[in-house]
Amino acid sequence: MNEQDPSRTDDLQLLLNTLPASLRGALDEQPPEGLVEVVLDVGRPPQARFAKGTTNLSPEPVSREQLDRVVAAVGEFTADNRAGIEGTLHRISAMRNRLGEIIGLTLRVGRAVLGTVEPIRGLVESGHSALLLGRPGVGKTTMLREVARILADDQGKRVVVIDTANEIAGDGDIPHPAIGSARRMQVPHPDRQHGVMIEAVENHMPEVIVIDEIGTHAEAAAARTIAERGVQLIGTAHGTSLGNLVVNPTLSDLVGGVQTVTLGDEEARWRGTQKTVSERKGPPTFDAVVELVQRDELILHADTAAAVDNLLQGVAPKGRRIHSGGNTPGQEGAPEANQSESAAAAASEAEANDDEPEPRTAPPSPTPSPGPDSGPVRIYPYALSRDHVDRVIRELKLEALTVNRPEQATLVVARRSHADDPRLRQLLDRTGAPLHVVKKNTTAQIRKLLEKVFNVLKGLQDEEVDSALKEAEEAAHRVVTEGDPVALEPHSGPVRQLQHQVAVRYDLIAESVGSEPLRHLVIHP
Repeated sequence: MNEQDPSRTDDLQLLLNTLPASLRGALDEQPPEGLVEVVLDVGRPPQARFAKGTTNLSPEPVSREQLDRVVAAVGEFTADNRAGIEGTLHRISAMRNRLGEIIGLTLRVGRAVLGTVEPIRGLVESGHSALLLGRPGVGKTTMLREVARILADDQGKRVVVIDTANEIAGDGDIPHPAIGSARRMQVPHPDRQHGVMIEAVENHMPEVIVIDEIGTHAEAAAARTIAERGVQLIGTAHGTSLGNLVVNPTLSDLVGGVQTVTLGDEEARWRGTQKTVSERKGPPTFDAVVELVQRDELILHADTAAAVDNLLQGVAPKGRRIHSGGNTPGQEGAPEANQSESAAAAASEAEANDDEPEPRTAPPSPTPSPGPDSGPVRIYPYALSRDHVDRVIRELKLEALTVNRPEQATLVVARRSHADDPRLRQLLDRTGAPLHVVKKNTTAQIRKLLEKVFNVLKGLQDEEVDSALKEAEEAAHRVVTEGDPVALEPHSGPVRQLQHQVAVRYDLIAESVGSEPLRHLVIHP
């Protein structure tokens, strides 16, 4: 077999050495980089499966003696019928007959492939929890390994890998170098995975937990418990897309769950829906969902709650399609830094300033202002996620609350596409509440709107704002004339948003980097 690419293959020869000599000779004639697995079934010709097809290694069927020799070379199989080779990422899975005898083996090649996490690197480094979905073999586990290494080594975080089948960090007591300095907890039995997840949080104080194949109610509940304790969670689940995860009764809680709600007659009329509707039950465990379509293509849903709400309303969520080796379709020429921006950035400055909220469309009326005299502002979200509005209220610490019924509202917030809805117009005429609109159903859009409405920027010193805007203008001019990125000084979030608007006026890209209080913008060509 040809020389291996060390950046992609981990000790492939150790796996091949477990095979009979005749099969190793047949594999020597095949390219190593495309090998996915070797299949040995008693009484059938042995097969080598590659990324682009399957090849028979011999016309002779596999004998029981050959199978027994491979089993002896591999070692003991655990309760989930899996075994490994110490110090490698390879996985050997067994098929048994009704008597418990092994009659088939799948020898799967384990590789540590560098660079797979780059399209979502900003997301995982931002501290957001992310769930990876995709068909078997598309690279979910490979990406988990690199996520663990980057967060442990590059970010210096305390990372614990929950390794049920030793597939993430390899077989043996010493974890494979592919996970860097991340620690690994092995699971004695597949049924104990949820217990080990909780044990990791209680005993080892991780900042990040990496888990593969969340597949049961107990594991989904454990994941929610971990997220509620403030631990970042990076995991995979059974499912190929967000849509089929939402309708999976076992795992839908990972993305907020689904419940059937019966509306009152009046509420159903205002919404323009039937009285019985499906709604998200609660906040999702994972902030973002990544659908791995191919090894070099993925779809990023940076706001899980908004995407699920859209699905339940019959609207297909518009995830961001990213190609690892090129640009996002529809964004030709976008720089690589733009592809790997974090979900936080995508949901705050970058997205907020890309779509300026429209001015008020209701007849002029006094804008509410928070204060002890007037009491909290009562906001009715129309065709918007109430969770998003509540989250923004908490983050900005506004004297406001959301209400269930339109007649209780002193302020209505709606999507711009619904501004001319006759039902909404009737609501406004009836209550006299002012209407404010946003283009998208995102926390970023809602945050920007409520900042304006509640005059969040009022407390900022004019000198600070003027200085920051002047700095952004000068930096944008340098980027345009010199073509090099320019980093700005650290500022608060509202000031960074103003600076971002300057970059947008110059058709430039601004990226928030760093952590508070040193978080700042970098303006790119």
